[in-house]
Amino acid sequence: MCTRGCSFLALLLQAQDGGLPQGTSAGILERIASSDPISKFVLLCLGLMSIMSWGIILYKLWTFQQSRRQTSKFLEIFRRSSKFSEVQAACGSLSASPLVGLFQSGYAELNAQLRQTPPSDAGSTNPRPAAGRPTLKSLAALDRALLRASAIEVNKLERRVSFLATTASIAPFVGLFGTVWGIMTAFLGISQTGSTNLGVVAPGIAQALIATAFGLAAAIPAVLFYNSLTQRVKLFASEMDDFSMEFLNIAERNFT
Repeated sequence: MCTRGCSFLALLLQAQDGGLPQGTSAGILERIASSDPISKFVLLCLGLMSIMSWGIILYKLWTFQQSRRQTSKFLEIFRRSSKFSEVQAACGSLSASPLVGLFQSGYAELNAQLRQTPPSDAGSTNPRPAAGRPTLKSLAALDRALLRASAIEVNKLERRVSFLATTASIAPFVGLFGTVWGIMTAFLGISQTGSTNLGVVAPGIAQALIATAFGLAAAIPAVLFYNSLTQRVKLFASEMDDFSMEFLNIAERNFT
């Protein structure tokens, strides 16, 4: 144990004599600047992946928050209104809510199936005319229209989120490739100089490990926010399923 401790102290003293950089950040920047083109290309790819991931994360967080607020307002209007035409009039200002696209698809299918429409209301979008009782030709067709709209809205919510999964999966391997390449370059330099001094070995290995650090820095936030955003999409999808059933219940109760 004493021998190992003495050897460790000797290595520390040798590292100090080798002139390690005083500032960690400055030392990392110096290592990046002095790296070979392939290592710089790896770091550039990881940097771009990280920037794009954070852009997607911030954009999705903002859009999901906006969708959440407008969904609450839309549900309040939908459940308070006695006519679908009143809900349709409010949809223009609540377009960020996925329930709006769902309602408009069901509303269009409902209007297309109305059998009785008085001549005075021929140009109206109100599915509940004053005279006569409109009936649905097919409740299953209305259900299919809502399912199709729900799939479209889920695809909109999931747009660009898959890039986070790609970054989380690929970035560590790209960083590992940069590290392996840097270590190979460091050992080639050692073979050329013929010195195994820690002051010669350590800078090359430290430079190689920068790629792994960059890969983890890009992957960890990506996987965390991918799981978080995916969970939010599932919650939106569940709300759309509930709304579809509520819409079908109203349509069956009033138009069959």
